[in-house]
Amino acid sequence: MNKFLEKMKAKSDSLYADPVTVAFLGDSVTQGCFEIYCTGPETIETVFDAASAYSSDFKTIFASLYPRVPLNIINCGISGDNSERGLARLEKDVLPYHPDLVVVSFGLNDSCGGLEKLAAYKENMAAIFRKLRLAGVDAILLTPNMMCSYVDCRIPTELERKVAADVVKVQNSGILDAFMDAARQAAEAEGAKVCDCYAQWKAMAAAGADTTFMLANHINHPSRELHWLFAWKLMQTVFE
Repeated sequence: MNKFLEKMKAKSDSLYADPVTVAFLGDSVTQGCFEIYCTGPETIETVFDAASAYSSDFKTIFASLYPRVPLNIINCGISGDNSERGLARLEKDVLPYHPDLVVVSFGLNDSCGGLEKLAAYKENMAAIFRKLRLAGVDAILLTPNMMCSYVDCRIPTELERKVAADVVKVQNSGILDAFMDAARQAAEAEGAKVCDCYAQWKAMAAAGADTTFMLANHINHPSRELHWLFAWKLMQTVFE
């Protein structure tokens, strides 16, 4: 993170210094997806609210620390995306902006493919962080939120309840835990920092917090309030 913070300081000292850019590469949570609703018998759509995504919260926090610095935020989150597609679009969606820091968050969709996808996921994550390291870009792995651990009675439709039931199996069987272990290993092997929000969610669950209640869609999208947790944990990671 030294290079990123050096750029922030230089820009704060002189507005004519090079601009500072942070890119966020991830899935629907990164993009800023919240509630969901059915658009047909077998189709679901999501509520998009990029202004409430953790990348926007991150910018707000840093504006209070560096009010003179215009921080450019590139949100490269795509709903439904996974590590394979994230790796494929890294050079198209991220690197052309010459970011000073890239925050990477994948795993929710990958884990729903089961443990047979675990090895490929770890390889994809390692490749993303390797490409960033070779490009001289600071990188952070942001582990995601927990998904639902039960089928919430507030889920309104049978289709959404079916999706929730499938997700519950992934969360409660330890599959998502295994994917997060693999992500941490991949990031650390390539010299990227780890902002372990997943561990924070697990700790809250162990302390009795209803983490399913903390999901805007009661399945896998955290509420707008919980996006602030990602932003604050990222800020702490940057200054570690």
